[in-house]
Amino acid sequence: MMSLRQRKGIKTEDISEDYSAQEENVKLEDKLPSGYTSRRLWKILSFTAGGTIALCIGLLTSVYLATLHENDLWFSNIKEVEREISFRTECGLYYSYYKQMLQAPTLKQGLHGLIYDNKTESMRTINLLERMNIYQEVFLSILYRALPIQKYLEPVYFYIYTLFGLQAIYVTALYITSWLLSGTWLSGLLAAFWYVTNRIDTTRVEFTIPLRENWALPFFAIQIAAITYFLRPNLQPLSERLILLAIFISTFLFSLTWQFNQFMMLMQALVLFILDSLDMLPAVKATWLYNIQITGLLLVCTLQFFNSMILGSLLISFNLSVLIARKLQKNLKTGSFFNRLGKLLLHLFMVLCLTLFLNNIIKKILNLKSDEHIFKFLKAKFGFGATSDSTNQQSMSKMEKCTIELKPETAYNLIHTILFGFLALSTMRMKYLWTSHMCVFASFGLCSPKIWELLLKLVHLYNPKRICIMRYSVPILVLLYLSYKFWPGMMDELSELREFYDPDTVELMNWINTNTPRKAVFAGSMQLLAGVKLCTGRILTNHPHYEDKGLRERTRAVYQIYAKRSPEEVHALLRSFGTDYVILEDSICYERRHHRGCRLRDLLDIANGHTMDGPGENDPDLKPAGHPRFCEEIKRNLAPYVAHFTRVFQNKTFHVYKLSKNK
Repeated sequence: MMSLRQRKGIKTEDISEDYSAQEENVKLEDKLPSGYTSRRLWKILSFTAGGTIALCIGLLTSVYLATLHENDLWFSNIKEVEREISFRTECGLYYSYYKQMLQAPTLKQGLHGLIYDNKTESMRTINLLERMNIYQEVFLSILYRALPIQKYLEPVYFYIYTLFGLQAIYVTALYITSWLLSGTWLSGLLAAFWYVTNRIDTTRVEFTIPLRENWALPFFAIQIAAITYFLRPNLQPLSERLILLAIFISTFLFSLTWQFNQFMMLMQALVLFILDSLDMLPAVKATWLYNIQITGLLLVCTLQFFNSMILGSLLISFNLSVLIARKLQKNLKTGSFFNRLGKLLLHLFMVLCLTLFLNNIIKKILNLKSDEHIFKFLKAKFGFGATSDSTNQQSMSKMEKCTIELKPETAYNLIHTILFGFLALSTMRMKYLWTSHMCVFASFGLCSPKIWELLLKLVHLYNPKRICIMRYSVPILVLLYLSYKFWPGMMDELSELREFYDPDTVELMNWINTNTPRKAVFAGSMQLLAGVKLCTGRILTNHPHYEDKGLRERTRAVYQIYAKRSPEEVHALLRSFGTDYVILEDSICYERRHHRGCRLRDLLDIANGHTMDGPGENDPDLKPAGHPRFCEEIKRNLAPYVAHFTRVFQNKTFHVYKLSKNK
């Protein structure tokens, strides 16, 4: 007689399998911690809150800086010529190419004008896309022409809002880096607060908007955040591929937008080399990053029409040398301590020799001298404390009470910050880069459980609960203190209203536009001529872009207008560059802001072998000049000067002279 189960078509094996599956699920649920679901929900909420705060703090920083810019200049109410004059020195030069692209009848003609430019340097046709990092201006002008915003937004606002928008990305990237290092978004919030409260030392975007670093540093911050994540162990293959893509894109954009990119990335390459040599970083990841740097630079080199300065960069030579040395010297991280130390020293020597050899060969082949002035200040000095051998577990267990383990991403950011600190000491411009990342690392230190564990162990107060209390309570107290101390000052800044006022420069630009031919060639200081290019479109003899040896020599020749030279000599020099008008500035001719020996006229006297003006000692090899200072003597209207120069414009600041034609 068939059983009830058999009559219903249910097999005994099926019931057994279902029961076994239910039993396995029950066991799996038993294995999970009781608070697993709640902890997972808390992580999701924390991630959402942290991400939202990151975006909000970035946007608020952007609005804050934009408001300061508006309040300082009353930018929305001043004339167009005043807005353009506010982009001083090289800022005006870069913005002029954005304006030039917008004024071109077509994009094709605009690009042709940049590739075959004969207005930036008189008697020369240069490729601006090769010489300068202005692809951002090209892209922005194309975007402005393509988007239906011309009726609602003036070109200058589209430009400056883009830069202030990048500041939002910059602060958000710093926030994320600090969050990744510490494990809590509270650290990112503290880093952002420090960035804003130390604004004078972290950014100057509100008064130097078009500077190249204001374009580049946000992408550099994204790259560092991406590298910090990439250096984490046990990444999923998809996550690793996506983060490598992010590193490549940010590296490329950073390299494309700033001419000093190679020196920043050389510091990065040195950090990677140190970590790789000390076995703190997987060789595969280091190789990926070396190759990304090389590929990004070569792609930029291609877009800049094979710019020789990039091909001859020390970064490419160094990265190639590291990769070659690794192929030649295998098993670098095996053997006893002294064996490994010997291999490491040999590896360092091999990389150094190969770097110098490759760099010199490349420069000789390319006859590259344009970047020699930059390498004078770049003398990289770096070091790292000794680390214990992982082969000695007993020593590790004895020392772990007094040390903290440096993860690859932490070690990378630590050495990165130290090296950029040395660079900031040598170059004022690099201070803004270093201070920003100091904000990141300092906030990480206050929120790091490892650091608090070390400190509590040193004072014999170690307790897991105390670590949690300290890493959250101390940053919150610091945030409250920063808010209390700096909030009133920030409100005062936002309420302080000023207005742009430079009537002498405005009068000069208006006079040039009205009274000189469109093809007139102007000589003067680099800073002023950048404004002349932007406001009037006239042809320049020189300009504030220093990455060309020929231009530096031309600038030195033009600056003889402030030296002790005869009118015949000055006239011959200026006419050799096709000059029609020369602008003299009283602020340079009679400069008193700097100490004797640091003023432009003093530097020119020393270079010419002439004694300097005023009381004080002179070097014994300096001799009295045979002629008075040109910029002073020309104002006396003496016959030798009048024969070559005719004054055509004058106000309290500027004197413009028209040159007579060669006889």
